[in-house]
Amino acid sequence: MQRRQGRVNAGLLLLLYQISQVGLQNIPSVTLAVLVLNIFFFLNPVRPLHEVCISVNEGFYRQNWQRLLLSPVHHADDWHLYYNMISMLWKGIMLERKLKSVWFAYIIAVFSVLIGVVYMALEFMLVKILNDPSYEMNCAVGFSGVLFALKVLNNHYNPGRVSSVLGLQISSKYACWVELVAIHLISPGTSFAGHLAGILVGLMYTMGPLKKIMKACVSCTSITERLLKLVNNMPNLYRFEIMYLSLSSQRNSK
Repeated sequence: MQRRQGRVNAGLLLLLYQISQVGLQNIPSVTLAVLVLNIFFFLNPVRPLHEVCISVNEGFYRQNWQRLLLSPVHHADDWHLYYNMISMLWKGIMLERKLKSVWFAYIIAVFSVLIGVVYMALEFMLVKILNDPSYEMNCAVGFSGVLFALKVLNNHYNPGRVSSVLGLQISSKYACWVELVAIHLISPGTSFAGHLAGILVGLMYTMGPLKKIMKACVSCTSITERLLKLVNNMPNLYRFEIMYLSLSSQRNSK
């Protein structure tokens, strides 16, 4: 999983060229921020890849939970970054305009963490089903799990479209499943469980309770903020009440 050093990052240069062709002014703010963040961590990784990737062993047993945050924004090489960010560019443009920036940012944040959790659960299931402890050590990095989840959302909000997968015309409803298998066959080194985790999280949002839970959390946060403001304003309310009672008593004494 180590990055190749001492060479020109052609994938990064091509990515920057593609972004310039689209135009910064045409890229919604959250999508652009995600692109910048991933490029930044590619050029300035927090730690070596083997110290940021997520696995059952590192994330669950050793409780290195920070890897849930770090693994999605680190990439194995410049072409890994290029393909993921080009996909993010187009999906982000479509979905952010549809969902609005604040909610889209919320989705990206929740999906990034939740996909890591689901990924570990899938790998743990493989350990138990196949009785093979090696799955505990499978370590994944990259934004592709989030992209598979966004693909599910994009197909949900834009139904009836046809996607081309390896030259085959596939209904968008099934395209993510075909891509899941096709990518694994073409590039066996990719994380099948990581991509599957993305699809499952996307389905949890479009067909399951995740969207309602996220909205409920926002409502709870809003109520909490209002209560905190009320508590913070309590001294002012008491002062006002004391002044009012003082004035009333003075009037009564007259």
